[in-house]
Amino acid sequence: MTTVWSGRWAEQNAGILIRSDSEAGSERVEDLVGVGIRRNPKRAQLLVSNVLGKHVPADPRAIRSSGGRLGVLVAEKLAGQSALVVGFAETATLLGQLVADELGAPYIHSTRRFDNGAATSLTFSEAHSHAPSHALQPWPPAFMDHGDIVVLVDDEVSTARTALGTIEALHRLSPRKRYVLASIIDMSSTANRLQVDELARHLGVEIHRVSLAEGSISVPEGIVPPTALPISGASKPGASGQILRVKAPWPAGVRECGRHGIDPDRPAFDKAVTATARLAAAALPHPLGRTHVLGTEELMHAPFRVALELPGDVVFSSTTRSPAVVLDLPGYPLRHGITFTAHEVGASGDRYAYNISPGDQDQIVLVLDEDYDTPNLDGLLQELGALAPFVLVVTLRTYRPPRPLRGPEFGSYASSDVGWLLTDLSEISLEAPTPERERAMQGGGHYAESLPIEYQPDAAYIELFNKALAASSTRVAQAVAAVGEQILHIRGTHTVLASLARAGTPIGVLLRRWAHDVHGLDWPHYSVSIVRDRGIDQIALSYIATQHDPRDVIFVDGWTGKGAITNELTQAVRAANEVLGTSFDDALAVLADPGHCVPIFGTRDDFLIPSACLNSTVSGLVSRTVLNPKFVGAGQFHGAKFYRDLAPNDVSNALIDRIAAHFPDLPRLASEVAPESQPPDWRGWRAVVSVAAEFGITNLNLVKPGVGETTRVLLRRQPWKVLMRPDRESDLAHIRHLARERGVETIVRPDLAFSCIGLIRPTDSSEQ
Repeated sequence: MTTVWSGRWAEQNAGILIRSDSEAGSERVEDLVGVGIRRNPKRAQLLVSNVLGKHVPADPRAIRSSGGRLGVLVAEKLAGQSALVVGFAETATLLGQLVADELGAPYIHSTRRFDNGAATSLTFSEAHSHAPSHALQPWPPAFMDHGDIVVLVDDEVSTARTALGTIEALHRLSPRKRYVLASIIDMSSTANRLQVDELARHLGVEIHRVSLAEGSISVPEGIVPPTALPISGASKPGASGQILRVKAPWPAGVRECGRHGIDPDRPAFDKAVTATARLAAAALPHPLGRTHVLGTEELMHAPFRVALELPGDVVFSSTTRSPAVVLDLPGYPLRHGITFTAHEVGASGDRYAYNISPGDQDQIVLVLDEDYDTPNLDGLLQELGALAPFVLVVTLRTYRPPRPLRGPEFGSYASSDVGWLLTDLSEISLEAPTPERERAMQGGGHYAESLPIEYQPDAAYIELFNKALAASSTRVAQAVAAVGEQILHIRGTHTVLASLARAGTPIGVLLRRWAHDVHGLDWPHYSVSIVRDRGIDQIALSYIATQHDPRDVIFVDGWTGKGAITNELTQAVRAANEVLGTSFDDALAVLADPGHCVPIFGTRDDFLIPSACLNSTVSGLVSRTVLNPKFVGAGQFHGAKFYRDLAPNDVSNALIDRIAAHFPDLPRLASEVAPESQPPDWRGWRAVVSVAAEFGITNLNLVKPGVGETTRVLLRRQPWKVLMRPDRESDLAHIRHLARERGVETIVRPDLAFSCIGLIRPTDSSEQ
């Protein structure tokens, strides 16, 4: 199709004049845009660009060139400072990404998709638009703190009202000293420019403007009644082309566009684009033929990149929400159009595509994401099938900002009991034999990169667990009550529980149940991952901070040993607060604090908490957490697996119910269950150092004090020896059982500071 890029039709028939400013910009307005007529009473004219890939099909290389040229101009204004690039939906989503690519800067674009469950940082309006409401939905929210300068990219600047409103909103959210307005063409008047200067003075900032071309536009009032001309030249009924659908190999966690922010270094995105382009090329009947790649509204960048990598004669454009008049006349930029029903989830009304003329292409490749691949898509496919003999529909996976996983879809706890701030890795094989994991960990690998094979206890061990639960349920309930009363006193009725996955999760569920049953409170409860030497999951904390006041959050775990996680939590929370700009408190609440290293505890006695006896089958059927960059990408929660196959052996809820049954009797015992008023003195750490020296162990991570940690050693690690106090036999029956089962030496030590201590076999010593 040949389009005549001239303002002549608009000038002769509608009196709309566009002129370039010969003294500004390196390019001519008339070479970059034509003038169409909107069906929009707010603004009659539509400036239709031939280098954006929106209303007019264009060579993807020409589109890339225009964005790159604009990016070069922006770089001159940055003068070496870093930038955050913000594009405007929907027309400039691709242009903004191209500018960001040229700068090597992070990028986010506004969105009109409000039904995706994402947290919204700010909203603003585009006064003249047919769809005025925009939102920015960065994930994580701290994404907006990138860059010394914010660069706002739009296809054209006329009044600049949208840009000014956006700058005001951005400045309230995350203020900068400098802003840059970048556009293909700048048609703003002197009065509009003065408004920009006035806002800059008001905010105490600098606002710079760059464009490929500057000029002016003159529009008579009431030039075209909105209903006077046809909205589209709909396709004539006829034979429909063949329709083929394929799913792109688009990994979970890879952002298909900049809706929630996208980093400049995105090898996973590039790899996904290449794989998608190869899939599309293999499915096309004419791989070297005339191919029209069609994006969908805001989703422009990924389809554009696919178009760049396809062989043959390829052009690119996108569908749009913009209703415009179509006239098949020389000098008019919208020569053909189709109208179809909106097909994204939760949408209604009409959508449009322009300048896909019959006979101009051998095949059409329609690229969309999952939220746009709905039954309503059939309307668009019918239109496209009349325009080309072959239509290939390529569906990308929709990136979704992380949200809590809840039972029964993930884990066996009730949905209201806990929100798991984890990425579901259930379909990935992560388990390794214990000796292999031990060698990897002691050889420099990290324990969180893989999972142990879940221990399946025999009938005798299950009987020990049941006896332990029966014997200790009242004691555990008292400890829960003691901790709950302290939390209520410190945090108040608006407490938010953040349990440390996974050992802390049953305790968080119990505390939530106690608050509800005893005080009628509904405390939100999330389970978050913390990994030794890697810190707490900052993405999880970001999510909590979007839903609650961080000052209401209390971290929860089951017990302490030498205090490694306590130290890790303090350092990790401090680091997270600096990065996220939040105010989380690092206080940790546990049921048992034999290590004497936390201020909030139920008891400092090293007693058996039954949830320590088993693995996933007492923790909602959820694995230990995983932090492995192969499976957990940027912006994702740490990972874990849901062991659905172990459901017949699950006792998670039975444990909760058994302990919670004691809660009604506990208020009268409140004075009896209050812990000692003793500050932490870290005596547990000193005991571990002493034992390590005695047994020639240089790595303190191989010494695991306390009932809970010793149990973990016997279940998951390569145990070497177990030290046991003779007066704690009632709490240690399951320890003796596991030690016998695994052939581990037990040593009686009356002077032990803990009920027991588990020693892991060092792999570098055959003697040990």
